[in-house]
Amino acid sequence: FHSPMYFFLRHLSVVELLYTANIVPRTLADLASPHPQAISFQGCAAQMYIFIVLGISECCLLTAMAYDRYAAICRPLHYSILMSRRACVAMVSISWLMGIITATTHSSLIFTLPFPRHPIIPHFLCDILPVLRLASAGKHRSEISVMTATVVFIMVPFSLIVTSYVRILGAILAMASTQSRRKVFSTCSSHLLVVCLFFGTTSITYIQPQAGSSVTTNRILSLFYTVVTPMLNPIIYSLRN
Repeated sequence: FHSPMYFFLRHLSVVELLYTANIVPRTLADLASPHPQAISFQGCAAQMYIFIVLGISECCLLTAMAYDRYAAICRPLHYSILMSRRACVAMVSISWLMGIITATTHSSLIFTLPFPRHPIIPHFLCDILPVLRLASAGKHRSEISVMTATVVFIMVPFSLIVTSYVRILGAILAMASTQSRRKVFSTCSSHLLVVCLFFGTTSITYIQPQAGSSVTTNRILSLFYTVVTPMLNPIIYSLRN
């Protein structure tokens, strides 16, 4: 069993590879074709389902990785107990399970709504909010569900990550050696940058009032957390090494 951080990174890499495979091939095909083929209702539902599973799983994995850094720096004597193999497997399993449960709930609520006969999604993927806006009626429950998921899986994890890093910062400042401070900071900087990129764009997308958001802005933000961030993450984590 390798270190917990590398264990989490393997699963994060799987999430990002699937992210890219779920979205990029069709997007590139549509851009290259003079007459893009319309996505089917079932295809849109499948893309959204996978998208939600991966998004929620990534939120949970990034939170688990922050806890790992907190345990290593602030609780070093208890680290082997707090981050045992069993604990790491449980965290990863819960991350994937939360993604599956949330995706099943949202997909069943959204794709049972009435839609126009030939709806056009003003987006490059079947994201939750653009699809939900196309529903003809009865989308109140889905909107509440999306807002609840936003609070539980974006705001709460981000708050936990911030709390972990506040404690870590306190531990770093308490160190007497400058070399020790730099070494500890270098172990956290890559993860912190990934957190800022991912949670920054997703929180703006899902927390801002939808009445005041533009389609172009939402497309750009979605491009960041679905394509740009997965491409940059391997580079960011490689810089540390």
